[in-house]
Amino acid sequence: MDAPAPWQLRGRAFVAALALPASLRHQQGGAAPELGEPVRGPALVMLVDYRRSEVGPYQELLFMPGPFRFPDGRLRWSIGRIYVSSQDSADNGNRNWGLDKRVARFDWQRRGRRERVAVHYRDREIAALTLDRLGPALPFPGGLLPAGWRTLGQIRDGQRFLYTPSVRGRLGLARLREARGDGEHFPTLQAGRSRGALALPDFHMHFPVARTEPPR
Repeated sequence: MDAPAPWQLRGRAFVAALALPASLRHQQGGAAPELGEPVRGPALVMLVDYRRSEVGPYQELLFMPGPFRFPDGRLRWSIGRIYVSSQDSADNGNRNWGLDKRVARFDWQRRGRRERVAVHYRDREIAALTLDRLGPALPFPGGLLPAGWRTLGQIRDGQRFLYTPSVRGRLGLARLREARGDGEHFPTLQAGRSRGALALPDFHMHFPVARTEPPR
């Protein structure tokens, strides 16, 4: 399936911030070597259940080691590790936005406000998370964050990809109960401390066409 950008997606998600050692974020984070080390700040873990996309429903787990200083001097987040449950999502995501999506199996369980997810890659568990949704979720507008804060950057196959997603929907608090990774295919999350988590029980996301240019 060929599904060029832009994409319009709908689903639900959790976002958790983790304080991790700088050496771990750099060595296990999976970002392009050309970006060097992430600057000081938390790492982000996102767990997403897309109910609708240009390639159909799929699930996703990603890790961002932190913001990086790009050659133009600007700080941007970059996705280092990303696993999805759909081959079409992987093929098109890698082509459209310079990602390194890999296909994995997701075991996602919901019981009340608690959700547990185990992710298996090559028949091996590489990550597991347990999160609780807390309190109500309130509407938030798509333009809540400025574009500069939402712009992500990837480097793949000799090209730099820059893109600025936008999202709107409902937002609430969450608690990260457990987080672990195998240290090879996904960072050792259990070495960190939670710095807070959010739940998005229903969101709409616009993923635009990426701007591409050679890395300088």
